[in-house]
Amino acid sequence: MNNGGKFSLKYTSIGLFTLLLCTLTLFASANYHKSTDFYKHLTQVRPDTLPLKKDTLPGKQADSASRNLQQVDTLNVKISADSLDAPVNYAASDSMVLDVATKKITLYSKASTKYKDLDLTAYKIELDQPTQIVVATYLIDSVGEKQGKPHFVQGESNMDADSIIYNFKTQKGITKSTFTQQGEMFVYGERIKKVNISDFFALDGRFTTCNLDTPHFAFRTKRMKLVNQKLAVSGPIHPEFEGVPVPIYIPFGFFPLSQGRHSGILPPQFTANAQFGLGLEGLGYYKVIGEKFDVMLRTDVYSYGGWRAVLTPTYRKRYRYSGRLNLAYQNTRILSNDPKKEFDVNRSFNIQWSHVADAKARPGTSFQASVNAGSTQYNQFVGINPTINFQNQLYSSISYSKNWDNKYNLTLSMGHDQNSRTRQINVRLPDGSFTVNNFYPFQPNDFVGEAKWYEKLGLGLNTQFRNQVSFYDSAFSFKQLVDTMQWGAQHNIPITLALPSLGPIQVSPGVSYTERWYAQQFTRRWNGSKIDTTIDRGFFAARDVSFSMSLNTAIFGTFNKFGKNSSVRAIRHVIRPSISASYKPDMNGKDYYSTQVDTSGREVRFSKYDGSLYGAFGAGEFGGLSFTLDNNLEMKVRSKKDTTEGGIKKVRILDGFGLSGSYNFLADSFQLSPISLYVRSTLFEKINITASASMDPYKTDNKGYRINQYAWSGGKFSPGRLTSGNIAISTSFSSKQKEKQPTEPTDDLASAGLPMTLEEQQAQLNYVRNNPAEFADFNIPWSVNLSYSLSFSRLLKRDYSGYETQISSSINVSGDFNLTPKWKMGANTYYDFRGSSIQQLTMFLSRELHCWQLGINITPVGLYRSFNITINPKSGILRDLRINRTRYFYTQ
Repeated sequence: MNNGGKFSLKYTSIGLFTLLLCTLTLFASANYHKSTDFYKHLTQVRPDTLPLKKDTLPGKQADSASRNLQQVDTLNVKISADSLDAPVNYAASDSMVLDVATKKITLYSKASTKYKDLDLTAYKIELDQPTQIVVATYLIDSVGEKQGKPHFVQGESNMDADSIIYNFKTQKGITKSTFTQQGEMFVYGERIKKVNISDFFALDGRFTTCNLDTPHFAFRTKRMKLVNQKLAVSGPIHPEFEGVPVPIYIPFGFFPLSQGRHSGILPPQFTANAQFGLGLEGLGYYKVIGEKFDVMLRTDVYSYGGWRAVLTPTYRKRYRYSGRLNLAYQNTRILSNDPKKEFDVNRSFNIQWSHVADAKARPGTSFQASVNAGSTQYNQFVGINPTINFQNQLYSSISYSKNWDNKYNLTLSMGHDQNSRTRQINVRLPDGSFTVNNFYPFQPNDFVGEAKWYEKLGLGLNTQFRNQVSFYDSAFSFKQLVDTMQWGAQHNIPITLALPSLGPIQVSPGVSYTERWYAQQFTRRWNGSKIDTTIDRGFFAARDVSFSMSLNTAIFGTFNKFGKNSSVRAIRHVIRPSISASYKPDMNGKDYYSTQVDTSGREVRFSKYDGSLYGAFGAGEFGGLSFTLDNNLEMKVRSKKDTTEGGIKKVRILDGFGLSGSYNFLADSFQLSPISLYVRSTLFEKINITASASMDPYKTDNKGYRINQYAWSGGKFSPGRLTSGNIAISTSFSSKQKEKQPTEPTDDLASAGLPMTLEEQQAQLNYVRNNPAEFADFNIPWSVNLSYSLSFSRLLKRDYSGYETQISSSINVSGDFNLTPKWKMGANTYYDFRGSSIQQLTMFLSRELHCWQLGINITPVGLYRSFNITINPKSGILRDLRINRTRYFYTQ
């Protein structure tokens, strides 16, 4: 019997096979050749590039060397001199073909290649790896259309072409039939050579501001150089319209393409003026001195010898302030209406200054300036802006304010005003005010719960002071300044108290104390034929105090008893009455006196302070009631279109209407004050109505002076006499806008946050007013604007002989409509009912020419009559390339 282990053929075979496999692979190197130098490139330890420093301690040199020794792993792989310094990313939607023999890669259908900032797309792109040249072309489909035209973008360069050949390494290339856009200019070249990242040379070039493939107009040149987003320089050029060349040649062309501010000549505009002669207007130069400063010089020159020069410096400091100064001098020489002389000659000047400080620069402090001063006859002789000729008032204001924690506020200012007709000038220097906002002395710093009634007692202070001198520019003298010098001050202390409400009624007591300081007293006396005025100088003061208690509430009423089928669901009426009891003692009756004003012996009461800077306080004791009644009326109607909120919407009938007045129980006569009436409404959300009037409840004598009898006394009922009033009605209708045009960012001075002088604002408004055809909106097929105004007042005659009524009434109508989708016609007229004549009529006709526009503006009626015809491109870069014919006719 054999007790040994069994022999297994299966396990024996596996063991022999494993032993054989290990023997064969023990010294094998697989598919890689053995390299004895492999470790040298990756793991070789190199000594530090810095020399070893000896340790300062004896016996430590070896340790110091070991610490300074650095082990650096480097990969010494040799790179070909023809290799690119950045990867090339490429993709295609159809296929990619790699030709190993020629080392070319070809991409088909929506192919794209990106290298650094370069982005190239086309139907077919072929990349030659040895030469690093890429070729992009398009495909002609079965219907003969070009598909996948090459599009090239690099930095600020953006172009489309039929074919593009570009070298990645040298960044040079050649394109054929290329379109590119430089700012507002569209450039086409049969061949364009790119010599670097920003410079291009074009052969058989065409440039235009029309963005169509076949532009309406263009300029042709044989050779041209483009510096990307900076300038374009060309050889001889000639224009063409609708592909037809115009036989006008210009020896060279220079077109600035840079964005933002840059120096240059301001081209003039030719004009013909009946009074000034032929002229060039707007000729000048704009100079950029630095980032914060620039200056502009403009001149107007006329054939009769007149001229005008305007110097406009502009300054700015971002986040701090900005401003502009306008210095104008004109030497006017116009045809004279006097038969004894041929011309009228006048010299005048004008100074304007606008300054605005950024509110974030110094929180709590502000400084602003708006100055418009100069010769009183300056506006009268400005020929390029007829609207200025009607402005007889000039104003200036310079102010500085300081705020302390919203508790105290100080304001200092200076200014002036002058009248061109009277030639009187008033200068205020300085003016100021100091205000203390309401504070509550009995209110604790930290309180819990509801405040006590006495803790709501508030105090405040408002102090003002003024200084003024007056003189005539035609008779200026130091003695006149002294005689007209005035100063004054006013102090007001309001005291308020908010009492707890009595249900729906709010109770508000108040006390007000006012004191005024004067530098003069005026005394008027009848000398037998007229009134003489005597001025006494010194320091004088007047005071006034008043006590009041007011009650306010609101009453709501709704009427909703309408039928089920009625579209009106409810009418809501809101009444807000206010009654105030007040008392004012007679503290200023001593300052009033009576003086005869005419030969009939009639006397009128005057105050010693009538004509002063702050005026006089009212005379007499007042103890009575003041009342105000304000109303609001609206209704709810069922809307057929709007189904939100149950299909009910609110319609305003009267936004507000009411009256106000007072009754003085302590007066011995004229106890009831005139009643003020007002109403305002927006009917159908289209018609705006505003009206107000003053009604006197007392009768008058045969000359219009009030007598102490109510208008309804004597058996004849009458609520009173309307002594003044006005009403204004306006509305506008227009069709729906066809499509909203995207607004493009502008780079003008207004958008840059620079303040505009008054003359520049007036010039822009006048240009829009006189050239409405250039601003026609063809997206609105038609529009109509209507406005009517009526005002009247009873005024005392200058000779005190009675009262007279002055009435003014006018209507303004404007509108426009599209004759065709490309033709628009409009008009604007102003009719004065008092003069029973049309004061002004302006008509325009505008033609939309895609990249050009035609405008015809006619003013056949008015003091200044004119017409002009203008054809010009819309682009800002060619805004001065216009054909203009303008004539002015002055009817004096």
